[in-house]
Amino acid sequence: MSFCLETYLQQSEDYKIHISRAGYRECAKLIKEKAAKVLYVKAGEKILGARLIGIPPIPIGINKEKKTIMIPYTKPCYGTAVVEIPVNEGEIEKIKKVAIK
Repeated sequence: MSFCLETYLQQSEDYKIHISRAGYRECAKLIKEKAAKVLYVKAGEKILGARLIGIPPIPIGINKEKKTIMIPYTKPCYGTAVVEIPVNEGEIEKIKKVAIK
């Protein structure tokens, strides 16, 4: 069974939206400034069941202490948001595997 980010955001309150209805560049900048650690992935990479859209390389913020990631999440007609979501160590390892070296 795969994780669906859209369903998770609709059914859970265990996430934080740092900014919404923003431009991609503004969201990428926020992740770089706020995240404890930043990894980069290619555009179209599937993270937590959603393909990330944006100008490559796409930043993903990692906070191992809080066990969260921050991703830019783009929905057509709504703009881009930065969403911080709790994840398990396995998801962080998956992101590390697809990160651009």
